[in-house]
Amino acid sequence: MFRRVVRASKFRHVFGQALKNDQCYDDIRVSRVTWDSSFCAVNPKFVAIIIEASGGGAFLVLPLNKSGRIDKAYPTVCGHTGPVLDIDWCPHNDQVIASGSEDCTVMVWQIPENGLVTGLSEPVVALEGHSKRVGIITWHPTARNVLLSAGCDNLIIIWNVGTGEAMIQLEDMHPDVIFSACWNRNGSLICTACKDKTIRVIDPRKEEIVGEKEKAHEGARPMRAIFLSDGNVFTTGFSRMSERQLALWNPQAMDEAISVHEMDTSNGVLLPFYDPDTNVVYLCGKGDSSIRYFEITDEAPFVHYLSTFTTKEPQRGMGYMPKRGLDVNKCEIARFYKLHERKCEPIIMTVPRKSDLFQDDLYPDTAGPDCAIEAEDWFEGKNGEPILISLKNGYVPGKNRDLKVVKKNILDNKLSKNTEKRGPANKSASPTPSRVRTSVCLSVSLACNHGRLGCCSAACRRTMLTLWGLRDTGALHACSVACLQRSMPAGIEWMSGLKRHH
Repeated sequence: MFRRVVRASKFRHVFGQALKNDQCYDDIRVSRVTWDSSFCAVNPKFVAIIIEASGGGAFLVLPLNKSGRIDKAYPTVCGHTGPVLDIDWCPHNDQVIASGSEDCTVMVWQIPENGLVTGLSEPVVALEGHSKRVGIITWHPTARNVLLSAGCDNLIIIWNVGTGEAMIQLEDMHPDVIFSACWNRNGSLICTACKDKTIRVIDPRKEEIVGEKEKAHEGARPMRAIFLSDGNVFTTGFSRMSERQLALWNPQAMDEAISVHEMDTSNGVLLPFYDPDTNVVYLCGKGDSSIRYFEITDEAPFVHYLSTFTTKEPQRGMGYMPKRGLDVNKCEIARFYKLHERKCEPIIMTVPRKSDLFQDDLYPDTAGPDCAIEAEDWFEGKNGEPILISLKNGYVPGKNRDLKVVKKNILDNKLSKNTEKRGPANKSASPTPSRVRTSVCLSVSLACNHGRLGCCSAACRRTMLTLWGLRDTGALHACSVACLQRSMPAGIEWMSGLKRHH
């Protein structure tokens, strides 16, 4: 009887190749912050790298063709007041990137089409809602302008970036630090890995946990969890004996893992990168000098080891190119951007083929840059599958539209409620909008000067001035929208006092 010894797979002979020095990005001071994120984000236009910066946090944004030595004076994105911990490109706009920082804020930036010419310090929108540092940023895969952030306050916030609002807050689901968060294929669920060793599958709009597994990996080191295209969850972590593990779970039955594999005893956290088109998972360990790749199939043992790409230098971080940014003429199925201490080195993964024709089996239709639904539709409960495109003739980036943020004014709501309480008799004598704006700003300024508003940073003053559309005269010292909300009673009291006086 014939017995198959070697499993047939078109990815068995995938090989990796590091590009030559002249195609690398040199003299980059990669961040030394002790946080287990990838420190790098890539799309078909730009590569973004978190770097060391004095006086706050910054990251570089380089056009892909800007290889070679990077000048120390090259402009950076530098609006954060603390080190940047995570960055992520918007999947629907190649010029929009979000960043999370130790300063407890999330900022969304619009990069000029040809890259930065001067330093960028003013974001399109700053999202404030976390009370501790923000270490995880990830965009919704199919809905426009929906962004998830997770912080060390054990809080997950889902934002509508188009209005600057925090629409969903998942507060009491995680008792400890969140290590990772990932959307599923259509963005209806998220899976998280937490320091309490539990994997959770969450429906964010219903704000309920639909599946969880305690002690998914029993080791104390950080775990990672990602969704696969078939809805299963793939995790990496550590055993009780500090061996690195990877496991596959069914969210509907998480009592027992579908498959568990022991790897080695290194202490570097394994960062998983997943290709939903080919079902290949690439594992990059921080501090390792190798990239391992596995194929996920329906046959036991379900997770099949393919090969390992090894270099001499350990990696500080790793960026992963979306499928539409690859060179289909060279049968390139993945491209990584490996961070060294002072260099970023591209690594291409190729399937050897003799034919120069387009390989349909390697390049099924993949997720394109168009969003399936708008943010408002998603928050109302609708789902949309990714809009697929063919790579047969290569991917040609289209023109991206500018990100526009229409902020709702939280003060208008509070003032209107206050006016309603005073009754209709006072409504006829209400001041014009410009006078209300001036009196509120003056009242806040006076409250500050009398020590009744405990906030005084320039960054927060900018937030307030933007909110009210005023020029910075240096008189207004309100720190943030959050601070203003806390101080509204004082502000309204001063405003009413001023109106009685006049």
